[in-house]
Amino acid sequence: MTIKYIDELTIAEKRLFIRVDFNVSFDELGNISDDTRIRAALPTIRYALGQKAKVILASHLGRPKGKPNPKYSMKPVGERLAQLLEDVDVLLPEDCVGDAVKKLAGELLPGQVMLLENLRFHPEEEANDEGFSRQLAALAEVYVDDAFGAAHRAHASTSGMVQFVPVKGAGFLMRAEIQSLSKLLEKPARPFVAILGGAKVSDKLGVIENLMNICDCLLIGGGMSYTFLSAKGVQIGKSLVEEDKIHTARRILERAEARNISIMLPLDHVVAAACDASAKALTTDGVSIPDGMMGLDIGPKTVAEYSTQVLKAKTIFWNGPMGVFELAPFANGTNKIAIAVAESNSSSVVGGGDSIAAINKAGVASRIGHISTGGGASLEFIEGKKLPGIVALEQ
Repeated sequence: MTIKYIDELTIAEKRLFIRVDFNVSFDELGNISDDTRIRAALPTIRYALGQKAKVILASHLGRPKGKPNPKYSMKPVGERLAQLLEDVDVLLPEDCVGDAVKKLAGELLPGQVMLLENLRFHPEEEANDEGFSRQLAALAEVYVDDAFGAAHRAHASTSGMVQFVPVKGAGFLMRAEIQSLSKLLEKPARPFVAILGGAKVSDKLGVIENLMNICDCLLIGGGMSYTFLSAKGVQIGKSLVEEDKIHTARRILERAEARNISIMLPLDHVVAAACDASAKALTTDGVSIPDGMMGLDIGPKTVAEYSTQVLKAKTIFWNGPMGVFELAPFANGTNKIAIAVAESNSSSVVGGGDSIAAINKAGVASRIGHISTGGGASLEFIEGKKLPGIVALEQ
């Protein structure tokens, strides 16, 4: 693919539409609880301002279901962005399309920033409607996509509008994502260890299938591991299991064995009678889980074995927690794996919201090679799929 990046484009005094991913999380009081995604876009935004571009930012936020909803307004995001940019005001129009917005865009001065209202206040955004795409495109002379987290969606702002803007390219965050993930698929240093966790096998089937073609060892934890253990005939108590995926899991294990690819499953578990922070947590002696108990984290033997594999790795990809890490009694496995990844002498890529939260919680984010801002997008990229938001940028 040939993609031009923002530092290869002429943007001085141009109306520059930057699709960002400001889909941040909020706490119970309505305050932004994690501004990682806003900070991730700052290098591209600051570069554009330094080049005297007229910057128009656009993002979705939450799931407003195609209707304006004050709960999902971009206003608090714009206020936080203004704080981070320090001496730059951020204009906040009441919509993302329409005559008023078009007039504001036309009046922007070099070095000014406007953050459009939530794109998903219009159902046409997710429908990739051509008319809506043309309205967005009419605001700009140059289009730059820096929203890797939305690149797997063929929406108006990530795909549809691109063909109607004369000049297109990608931002610095998108470049870092494409380069880091491409390296995993094309030229990984070996051994290449992949760590997959999370609740469901069904969410990661395509990723597992493709990783089996390129990685040397696959470590599986989290809820999805119990479906694989069940496929091996292991007693898993009342742990989470996808009954309709047991046969698929068994086939994956058989193919991996035939191809001499190591798929490692938990050797022991931290279990409890209920998924509750107040429930009494116990550690099993071995791989079986007693009746009436559910696996909620990997046990110490598994932590030790997985950490050994991680520390030997030259390339690591991690997506998904090893247990219910939000609850303190079941957070140890995920936390220890985060530390092991940070301590490894490897080229490491961590993706997915939960994995990133674990990295931050362990205080080791600065020691990770690349933290991917796109959960679903990074998985689909690793799966080998063509992402619509990236395809739209290809020259």
